[in-house]
Amino acid sequence: MFLESIKEFFTDKAMVEFIIRILVAIAFLFIGSKVAKVISRRIVKSKGMMRLNKTIRTFLGHVIAICLYIVVAIVTIMILGLELSAFSAALASAGLAIGLALQGGLSNIAGGVMVVAFKPFEVGDYVEAAGVGGTVTDIGIFYTTLTTPDNKKVVIPNGTVSNAVVTNYSAHDTRRIDFDFTIAYTADIDVAKKVLYACAQADERILTDPAANVMITSHNDSSIGIKLRVWVKSEDYWDVNFAIIEQVKRSFDQFGVEIPFPQLDVHIAK
Repeated sequence: MFLESIKEFFTDKAMVEFIIRILVAIAFLFIGSKVAKVISRRIVKSKGMMRLNKTIRTFLGHVIAICLYIVVAIVTIMILGLELSAFSAALASAGLAIGLALQGGLSNIAGGVMVVAFKPFEVGDYVEAAGVGGTVTDIGIFYTTLTTPDNKKVVIPNGTVSNAVVTNYSAHDTRRIDFDFTIAYTADIDVAKKVLYACAQADERILTDPAANVMITSHNDSSIGIKLRVWVKSEDYWDVNFAIIEQVKRSFDQFGVEIPFPQLDVHIAK
């Protein structure tokens, strides 16, 4: 009985054709997806695309890849012998439910388009968005990917990015650094100012235009507030920041400018 069932199965022409169609469809789906991936990459790296902004090029690469995958899916359905009209009708009837379920996804697509169109930032910029700071490595259809300074990958939905306050630290070539220091009331203010100016002039990464500026900012309970403002290239911001903080401490020690501890003087009347 078993052998007869197998014989009937393989002699059934319609069944054999259906199995062949399934195998061909699976093979086409696998190969087609690989080919679509290669084609999308080559299109993105073509001369015409390379003339575009890197952010736009990356976004279009994702769009092209998805379109090619859709074509592969449609051809696979045709190989299986399914009616596209019936499939389209079924897809349309389910579209409303899918759309309601994927409202967040649709908002992410709209957010991605807004980011690419209005360019609040580009790939390679260091930004702070949705409470996360990092370098933009990819702007996709649904998500924007950041790499934090400690090498963490952070993925933020485009809908969140488009509705959040975004700080772009790479938008301009230069940035200002404000250093806040404190000196004792017994310290010589003029000496402290000269020390801060000298530290700024000694570092070649600090720009001379605009010039460095030193000012007294406050009279605190235990100290006098003094500020140093300098301008640097954006890429030198953190290196200069740490270097000046260290150098000012060394110079204050060298010239006897006291950095006071919090203290309270109590006078007892006899």
